[in-house]
Amino acid sequence: MRLHDFLDYWARQRPAMEFAADGVRRLSYADACSLANRLANALVALGLRTGDRAAVLSLNSIEYVLLYFAASKAGVALVPLNFRLTPGDWAYIVRDAGARALLASAEYARALEAVRGDLGSVEHFVLLGEGDAQGWEPLASLLDGQPETPPERYVPPDADAYQMYTSGTTGAPKGAVLSQAAVTANMVQAATAFDFRPGERCLAVLPMFHAGIVPTVLAPVSRGCSLLVMERFEAARVVQALSEGGVNVTTLVPSMIQMCLNDVPDVDRRDYSSLRLVHYGASPIAETTLRRAIEVFRCDFLQSYGLTEATQALTYLTPDDHRLGLGERPRLLLSAGRPALGTEVQVVDDDGRPLPPGQPGEVVARGPQLMRGYWQRPDDTREALRDGWLHTGDIGTLDEGGYLYVLDRKKDVIVSGGENVYPRVVEDVLLQHPAIADAAVIGVPDQRWGEAVKAIVVLRPGMEVTVEEVLEFCRERLAGFQRPRSVDFVESLPRNPSGKVLKRVLREPYWAGHWRRVAGA
Repeated sequence: MRLHDFLDYWARQRPAMEFAADGVRRLSYADACSLANRLANALVALGLRTGDRAAVLSLNSIEYVLLYFAASKAGVALVPLNFRLTPGDWAYIVRDAGARALLASAEYARALEAVRGDLGSVEHFVLLGEGDAQGWEPLASLLDGQPETPPERYVPPDADAYQMYTSGTTGAPKGAVLSQAAVTANMVQAATAFDFRPGERCLAVLPMFHAGIVPTVLAPVSRGCSLLVMERFEAARVVQALSEGGVNVTTLVPSMIQMCLNDVPDVDRRDYSSLRLVHYGASPIAETTLRRAIEVFRCDFLQSYGLTEATQALTYLTPDDHRLGLGERPRLLLSAGRPALGTEVQVVDDDGRPLPPGQPGEVVARGPQLMRGYWQRPDDTREALRDGWLHTGDIGTLDEGGYLYVLDRKKDVIVSGGENVYPRVVEDVLLQHPAIADAAVIGVPDQRWGEAVKAIVVLRPGMEVTVEEVLEFCRERLAGFQRPRSVDFVESLPRNPSGKVLKRVLREPYWAGHWRRVAGA
């Protein structure tokens, strides 16, 4: 199947049913299908061929939702750009993907002007939404005269659906290529785990460049749900939507849940009777936060564990599991759950041999939702996908019941507020400072963000610099979520005989007393 098959199905079955609303307008499934067809025809009219890439840079919107389905109809692979990155990062990804079209909202179109000369592959600059930007063609003008019927173009189920960028330990972004078959498989897996029901209203607030597009948007549409689209996360607005907007299901990262609980004074005095399920993922959640969220929202909770290379999810901790965790099996609340439909998960040693229950090793998985590979990176693809198994880089254990427990990261990725922070990227910036001789970056526990970025630096002899000066230096050179929140000064960094910094030694004092060595314990 293809992404757009689900939209087309519900447009035929229940054309008048609400597809999406954003507080200003409402689209039925019939309206959404017609607009997706016009968008797809516009992409074809630009000269985009099957397999071409089109990059998107915008906050959440109904048009962003429809672009996923329109690109699917046109056989074009979307390349969603993280709006929290820098213009230089956007330019790198657009070049790497060879995107022939770039669609952006006005504020980001203007920001891209600084790097427009580095966007050599882009032939078409398309402006989304309101506003204007010089040299950009408004999407509305491209839609003029486009037919409301789908393009005359066959898109096979093994075509590329989208290409989401993640990064390796070197910090160089890599494009994970997700096929139509992989994405639709994960949509079915999520729809099964969530038990979505036609007509349910789902709050879509996670950024749409994120792998969370599956549980937030694509899987709900596969079951004929309605989307309440929120441009960006604001705790007060989310709480209001959950209590007054008729929302039945939502997906939030743990830091969003924490902010809803802590930053909205009357959060525990509201009526959430319509809310059936809160799904959380992207990073672990503190048990105290989870227990309070269950107490306040009085609904079921579902956790997923996965990564972009697996479309989104590999395992789920179900509502029944949460109820057991709140009762006779409290350790379950530390688990990432059991494999999704059609998915196998193993824990293996360094030679790839499965380990017995309770013994830590690398988490590997196989299933229909795995990526095709990294875009134009055969060596990285071979390293990640071996004999059909995806090597996650996470360290974990399985118990006798098949529940996965994620303990640490084989790679040093920090997950802060649901965003991956790659220490090498931050370290490279720190080492540009004239007073810093050596630097290491780690994640430390943080109640709000799950993990916070900490810089540990060694100064050059005779040099002095304050914490604020280091933070300001990073503020000018890094995206907000990448910046250190704190700085420690040390005389030297611990290293092994080959010279590699011992990150585990650096992390240990901050994680002492935490069962897991990733955030949320």
